[in-house]
Amino acid sequence: MTQPQPLYPPEARRAGISGAVHLSVLIAKDGTVQNIGVLSGHPSLVSAAIDAVRKWVYQQTLLNGEPVEVATSVTVNFQLAEQ
Repeated sequence: MTQPQPLYPPEARRAGISGAVHLSVLIAKDGTVQNIGVLSGHPSLVSAAIDAVRKWVYQQTLLNGEPVEVATSVTVNFQLAEQ
């Protein structure tokens, strides 16, 4: 599985915004992300989470030896580093 990390939005970082973005994701038969829906999360972080998850590639899921689409939920965490 390939999982590039999201870029922390500079405006959110300056404002001290952190937290989790919860997404619903449809994974295609080839392991690519097809559809993303927002379940919850701070509006300042949602776009960065979606941009990152769009680039994710999963290992194919097989059912009886055949690739299938999979619906799942994903959590992307944004945490400010302690200084």
